Amino acid sequence: MSSSPSVQWVEIDQERAGQRIDNFLITHLKGVPRTLVYRILRKGEVRVNKGRIKADYRLQAGDVIRIPPVRVADEKAPVQASEQLQELLSRSILFENKGLIIINKPSGLAVHGGSGINLGLIEALRTLYPQEKSLELVHRLDRDTSGCIMVAKKRSMLRYLHNELREGRVQKYYQALVQGRWPNRATHVDAPLKKNELSSGERMVRVSADGKPSLTEFRVLQRFRDCTLVEAKPITGRTHQIRVHAQFKGHPLVGDPKYGTDDFNKQMKAAGFNRLFLHAAALELTLPDERAPIRVEAPLDERLSEPLARLQAE
Repeated sequence: MSSSPSVQWVEIDQERAGQRIDNFLITHLKGVPRTLVYRILRKGEVRVNKGRIKADYRLQAGDVIRIPPVRVADEKAPVQASEQLQELLSRSILFENKGLIIINKPSGLAVHGGSGINLGLIEALRTLYPQEKSLELVHRLDRDTSGCIMVAKKRSMLRYLHNELREGRVQKYYQALVQGRWPNRATHVDAPLKKNELSSGERMVRVSADGKPSLTEFRVLQRFRDCTLVEAKPITGRTHQIRVHAQFKGHPLVGDPKYGTDDFNKQMKAAGFNRLFLHAAALELTLPDERAPIRVEAPLDERLSEPLARLQAE
């Protein structure tokens, strides 16, 4: 470990403006566990312009950050993605230009390492793109969720897309297979969501009057005998939003270990569904200096498409 840590003072320049403080610290304090980063934020040991801030605070040019003394592990050689994973990710690229990659993330691959995970999507892409020095996730997907995810190759693209997301100008479309018959009239689920941490450290989300406002639009795509394929469009971007809103309506997602129904999940596993059926199917966004939006679509992987094709339509 490095010795004699001391207080650091960092002034934010225009290049780093717009980044969340938690993401900045995770990058700046290489080797420090994410849990420690969030602990020093929660305890108010990190200050911006001498004031306490929350983990989602977005940095502004000229901000002065006080970072408390933390021991940083000696830098290790970065974990390298296997050739097999690199080939899979190369085949999964849906769109690429000089500033952006949109990739069809496989289910089971975390977006980044940490909490016992040595290698995530971003680390694997850094192996695949050694010449790109500024690869950063634009947004996140749960580990078990597959589909469209954006990775910026430039800080300017990252700032642009973060602003587009904040302003609601990036449209995300998911496909989910839910238990039972989703009613046609249930086109909107408007229910506030609150994050809870169990004593085990597991993160759970529930509908709660004192939660954050949360809205998801739903549309029926296809009906089957015991379940419904729906399109879900999250208007807000809360943790586990689609999964909890579907559960709240009485139609949890197939294969959902947190919010699903055990007996039904066993039944669907016997039918070939051995993972969470939640897929980020499409993104619509307008790129810098372009007038017309683009739509990027990610096909379902075989673990979802093959058992889905065998289901009996209603």
